[in-house]
Amino acid sequence: MADAASLDSAEPAAAPAPRPDARFAAILNGPILPTLAKLTTPVLLVIAAQLFVSILEAYWVSRLGTEAVAGVALVLPLFVLMGTMSNGGIGGGVAAAVARAKGAGNQAQANALLWHAILIAVGFGLLFTIGAELAGPALYAALGGRDATLTNALDFSFWVFGGATIVWLVNLIGAALRGAGEVKLPALINLAGAAVLVPLSPLLIFGWGPVPALGVAGAGVATLIFYAGALAALLLWLRRGTGPVALAPRPIDGSLFAAILRVGLVSAVGTLLASLTIVAITGSVGQYGAQPLAGYGLASRVDSLLVPLLFGLGTGVVTMVGAASGAGHHSRAWRVTWLAAGLGFAGSALIGVTLMLAPGLWMDWFTSDPAVHAAGSLWFRMVGGAYGFFGLGLMLYFAAQGFGRMQGPLVAGIVRLSITAGGAAWLAAQAAALDRVYLAAAVGMVMFGLINAAAVWRARPA
Repeated sequence: MADAASLDSAEPAAAPAPRPDARFAAILNGPILPTLAKLTTPVLLVIAAQLFVSILEAYWVSRLGTEAVAGVALVLPLFVLMGTMSNGGIGGGVAAAVARAKGAGNQAQANALLWHAILIAVGFGLLFTIGAELAGPALYAALGGRDATLTNALDFSFWVFGGATIVWLVNLIGAALRGAGEVKLPALINLAGAAVLVPLSPLLIFGWGPVPALGVAGAGVATLIFYAGALAALLLWLRRGTGPVALAPRPIDGSLFAAILRVGLVSAVGTLLASLTIVAITGSVGQYGAQPLAGYGLASRVDSLLVPLLFGLGTGVVTMVGAASGAGHHSRAWRVTWLAAGLGFAGSALIGVTLMLAPGLWMDWFTSDPAVHAAGSLWFRMVGGAYGFFGLGLMLYFAAQGFGRMQGPLVAGIVRLSITAGGAAWLAAQAAALDRVYLAAAVGMVMFGLINAAAVWRARPA
C-alpha cells in the first residue's frame, strides 16, 4: 500500500473541511442506536421512495398483461444481481475499506480508495453490458421465456443493462460516501430522482402526446434516465471538494484494489450466489407455465424489495463496524453487529408472517387472474415464515463486511444455493406440487440465517 506521505503529496492544497471529521468522530464514539439511526434513516427514506416507485412500476407493467409481467420477472433476478453486487457486494467492500481508512485516521487513503472504486465500477459495468447482450437471450429462454414473454424480457433487458456502467458508478460512488459517513447527499439525489420517476415511468410505458408508447422498454428507459441524472449530480458535487472524500485521479495502486476487493469480491460472490438462487427458483417455477411464473414474479418482488430495506440498515452497520474495527474498538463493533442482527430478524419476520397470514394484502394490488393470484399467495404461505432468518443472515453479512471476514457468509450462501436450487430443480423435474418447490426456498433461507449467526459468533472478540 502506498505510504501516507506519498498519498498526502497528491492531496489538493485546500485543507479538508472539519465537519466530515466531526461527523465521523460521532460514528466512532457516539451512542450506538442513535448513531445507527442517523446513518440509516436517510437511506431508508430513499429506499421507501424507491420501493413506492418500484411497486408503482410493477402496477403499470401489470396493465400491459401477463406476458409483460412474466417477461420482467425473467430479467428482474439479473437486475437485482447487478444492484446487490454493486451496492452490497463490491460496494460493501468499498464502504468497508473507506470506513476502516477513516477510522484509522488515514484521509489520504480514503480519497485514493474513491478513485479506485470508480475504476472498478467502469470495469464491472462493461462486463454486465456485454454479458447481458451476449448471454441474455439464451438465458431468458432457458428460464422459460417464450414468444411474447421472451420479447418483453429482451426489450426490458436491453435498456437496464445497456447503461450498466452508469448504475455501477452511481452505486460505488455512493458506497464510498456512505463509508465516509456521508448519507444525506446520496439520499437527496435519490429522492429527487424517485420523484421524477413517478410520472416518467407511465409516460414512457404508455406514451402521451408526442411521446410514443414504449411498453415494457419504457420502464427500462425510465430507470436508465434516473441513474444518469444521479451520476451527474454526484460528480458535480464531488468537484466542489468539500465532502468527506475528495475525487481526483490517482496513480493506480494494487494494494488499494486489494483493500476493496478482498472483501468486495467475496461479497460479490455472495450476491451472485443469492441471485443464482433466485434465478434457479425462477427457472423451476417457469416449468409450471406463464401464470405460475407471473404469480411468483409478483410475489417475489417483496423479496427484492425487502433486500433494499435490509440494505438500508446494513449500510450503517458496514460503516460503524468498519470504523470501529479500523480504530481497534472491537467490543463496539460486536455490539453494533448483534443489535443490527436483532433488528433485521424482527423486521423481516414481521413482513413475512403478515403476508403469510394475509397474502391478498400484496397480490390484490397487481392481479385479478385467479391462477396468478393463487401462485403468488402460495409463495407467501410457504416462505413468509422464513423471512426472519433471511433478515438475520443478511445483517450479519453486512457486519462481516465491516470486519473484513467474509468466509462465513460465503459458506452460508453456498448452502442456501445448494438447498434451494438443487431442491427446487429436482422437485420441478419430478412434477411435484408447486408448494414443495417453494418449501425448498424456505429451508434455504433458514439455513442462511443460522450459518451466518454461527460464523459470526465463532469470530467474536475475546
